[in-house]
Amino acid sequence: MQRMPVALVGLGRIASLLEGDPLREKPCTHTGAVSANPETILVAGADQDPKPRQTFAETWECPVYAEAEKMLHVHAPQILVIATHPDSHAYYCKMAAAYQVPVAICEKPLADTLYHARVIAALHRSAQITILTNHERRYGADYSKAKAILDAGQLGSLVSLKATLYMGKNRRILDVLWHDGTHLADAIMFLSGSVMRHQRIWGANLNRRTGTAYLAGYLDASRGRERIPSKKPRFLLEIGAERDHLVFELEFSCTQGRLRIGNGIFEVWESHESPYAQGFRSLRKTPDTFEGPTGYFANMLKDAVTCVRDPEHQPCSSALDGLRVIQYLNAVRPWIRTRACL
Repeated sequence: MQRMPVALVGLGRIASLLEGDPLREKPCTHTGAVSANPETILVAGADQDPKPRQTFAETWECPVYAEAEKMLHVHAPQILVIATHPDSHAYYCKMAAAYQVPVAICEKPLADTLYHARVIAALHRSAQITILTNHERRYGADYSKAKAILDAGQLGSLVSLKATLYMGKNRRILDVLWHDGTHLADAIMFLSGSVMRHQRIWGANLNRRTGTAYLAGYLDASRGRERIPSKKPRFLLEIGAERDHLVFELEFSCTQGRLRIGNGIFEVWESHESPYAQGFRSLRKTPDTFEGPTGYFANMLKDAVTCVRDPEHQPCSSALDGLRVIQYLNAVRPWIRTRACL
């Protein structure tokens, strides 16, 4: 069977360079996933900057271009990976559709604005092109296992959710939220099967590089926007700066237990009769955990390949999922300079 041609536009860290990190699970880049998949073949890469073009050409021994349009014309890939800055995602998605590329994998965040995210989602809905969003945790075996536990009701009903994100000592909190928070928000919506609705924010102003901001809201599993019932699960996000360490962690509090998942974390706690006080119940950590590779990049590319072979197949992480994250982030933006965020 002939291997499926894949091309990339944007040849930086997530496209290729992170493959050199000896500590990361492999593959950990788009190019690494293409190289490892027996059904795909890397045919070309494009970047306006000559330095990453040269590095990419030397590393992967394939043609490179300054202009993506010329690359698409010459190589006609069946999958295009868009790993450029978010403000160009809509431009390249439209270009891919114009050149009849069946599938595009678009880096997160899906776009730089809600308008551009809607443009990309509209392309996906039109069936001109299938667009995946790189919310990689949807493709990880650990997050799939966590979702199965929650969906099965093993821990009862979800009551509340707390999530923590620290991604750099000197970065603006808003940048952490907008770029890394896309993964956090999508993981919350994926695991809960709900849409995040923003309500309030307090703590450090998101424009600062110090302190901690807290974002609160509720999870909406309904299709409408009716007045919030009292039983809808609440969430609290803690987004912080100044820390010299990275933290990506979610804690689902349920009626009969708790599930914690994140970078290097997979814990399941169940309710049992308390050994500490008569007539009470306590949480006990179960031996249920996760070990082994998550397969996140490899599984995402497999999903893209399936989309090419079956145009009716809906990807696990589509442009519509990317749009929902941008809608949530966009709802937070008007609160940045209000008195609620000091």
